Amino acid sequence: MKIVILERNSVGTDVSVDSISEYGETTVYRNTTAEDVAERIKDAQIIVANKVPLNESTLKDAKDVKLICEFATGYDNVDLNYCKSRGIKVANVVNYSTDAVAQHTFAMCLYILEKLRHYDEYVKSGEYAAQDRFSNFDLPYTELAGKTWGIIGMGNIGKKVAEIAKAFGCRVIFYSVTGRSSCTEYERVDFDTLLKESDFLSLHCPLSDITRNLINLDALKKMKKTAILLNVARGPVVNDEDLYTALTENYILGAGLDVTGTEPMKDSNPLSRIKDSNRLIITPHMAWASIEARTRCVSETCKNIEAFLKGEDRNIVNR
Repeated sequence: MKIVILERNSVGTDVSVDSISEYGETTVYRNTTAEDVAERIKDAQIIVANKVPLNESTLKDAKDVKLICEFATGYDNVDLNYCKSRGIKVANVVNYSTDAVAQHTFAMCLYILEKLRHYDEYVKSGEYAAQDRFSNFDLPYTELAGKTWGIIGMGNIGKKVAEIAKAFGCRVIFYSVTGRSSCTEYERVDFDTLLKESDFLSLHCPLSDITRNLINLDALKKMKKTAILLNVARGPVVNDEDLYTALTENYILGAGLDVTGTEPMKDSNPLSRIKDSNRLIITPHMAWASIEARTRCVSETCKNIEAFLKGEDRNIVNR
């Protein structure tokens, strides 16, 4: 069995991928550009990837491919219909980063809510040592308790965030983009109600034709002026230009983003012009990337390959 790992570095060089080589002759590339994909996979039977495009253009000459394994939950880089027409199975990894992403969601929220950048700089600048009172709260903050936490995407991550928000004392509401959510633990509302009532709105949905640009200027204008938006889903779910307008025109209080419309984020992205970290924090798509999560990602990929070799379907997304 010939296995090609196209983006070994996507799980970090501090996490070993050697276990994958137990399942066949394995060729490992640290990173791969879109232009290099076709040449590198032409003899592969199993492909392990993350972000590079795997579609008719890149797969057409790879006649022996039987399985594509994603080092991720998302699989929008793969043309599922084309793969199905070729009999190529596509497997993702699930639940490996739930705790990490939920943790990061609240890290970004509290960073903005409690003005942590401001107060850290206040102390380190020497201003705190120079003042004549024990406390400083020149930028007021509020509590999570008693507020409404809205969620789009009530999957495993969304439910974990809901659980934590509830523990903080929040009322939790959610909107089902597809209308097919089976969640009964929390209050389900329509989109407009979610926007109007949420003090915090976190996004945990996959990218699709339905969710692309879901959070646009019209949506942002319906939110509370005190609301904080948190995107740990996919960048294009939020329109970056519209979010820039919403922040600069004070339609919402702030935003925490782990993803942007294009990644890496381009210098031309208008959000890069907002330097006030009390209003906007952007992290480089690392919410999922705790050491534990990345280790689980590799382990789950191995289990997907092992199941395939046994003739079993595990985490196949294009049946």
